[in-house]
Amino acid sequence: MKEIATIAIFGLLAALLPLLIGENPYLTGLLITILMMASLSSAWNILGGFAGQYSFGHAAYFGAGAYTTMILLSRFTVNPLLTVLAGIGVACMIALLTGTIVFRLRGHYFALASIAVAEIVRLSVLNFEFTGGAQGILLADVTLWGVDLNSKNPFYYGMLVVLLCTLFLTAYLKRSKTGYYLQAIREDQDAAASLGIDIARYKNRALLMSAALTSVTGSLYALYIRFIDTSAVLDLRLSIEIILTAIIGGVGTLWGAVLGALLLVPLAEMLRSNVLGDLLVKGGFIPETSTLGLFLKENLAHAHVLVYGIITVLCILYLPKGILGLFRRRK
Repeated sequence: MKEIATIAIFGLLAALLPLLIGENPYLTGLLITILMMASLSSAWNILGGFAGQYSFGHAAYFGAGAYTTMILLSRFTVNPLLTVLAGIGVACMIALLTGTIVFRLRGHYFALASIAVAEIVRLSVLNFEFTGGAQGILLADVTLWGVDLNSKNPFYYGMLVVLLCTLFLTAYLKRSKTGYYLQAIREDQDAAASLGIDIARYKNRALLMSAALTSVTGSLYALYIRFIDTSAVLDLRLSIEIILTAIIGGVGTLWGAVLGALLLVPLAEMLRSNVLGDLLVKGGFIPETSTLGLFLKENLAHAHVLVYGIITVLCILYLPKGILGLFRRRK
């Protein structure tokens, strides 16, 4: 009950944020990205954190939701919510096919197989004509029950609802039989099988839940930006960022993905806009005309992935349970 109450309070405070910041498209867009990454990492955490199956192919389920929504809306006059449900169906079919094949593998072989599945999906979408190929799909306008979808606030609340649903599901799994079975599989698959746990069944159950939630986030993202291509929704980099967010925050925890998104998304934005470099120069830490100052000014905006990697290495070496694990150890 304590976790449920905490999630409810978090949802209430997050729902009030747009009212506090007012009409600020930049901040609202940043908050949407934070909620999106928190949702994706929380969904991945069901499979990677609880079941211990480190999938590097979650971009496939994100892209399945995005492409299904965009294809249906660009070709037919349908309710956007129905396209979200259709995206869940497509993502679950891919997940069932993937689970049947790759769950026979373990460890790094499973990780490599998940990358291969995501690449197969990406190349298939890239070469099919009805998916728009390399040109992608552009959506001119979307209407839903008279709501102005040209505003960012509906997508903020949509992403928030998906995140809250994922957090509630995670809190339930922590105390349910399925959650205990998944944690047993994570710790020792052979021991779990010897106790009568159906390994393949529960792995696939975790993958289906994770894929469905990831697909919903992908559909909302497609409706939000109105243009998608394979580099935007099916790129391997997206899968890696999802995993890094969970690892840095704390794998297998309720709030680790949220904490990771709150730290990494603003950091990436500061690097892209070179805010961090400007702060170092204006603070007098680095002379603007020095070699290091010029280097940071020209290259720091493109170094967010490098910074992600450095932070991940430091977390693995010194914080194996993530930042949330550090707080718990100190407590």
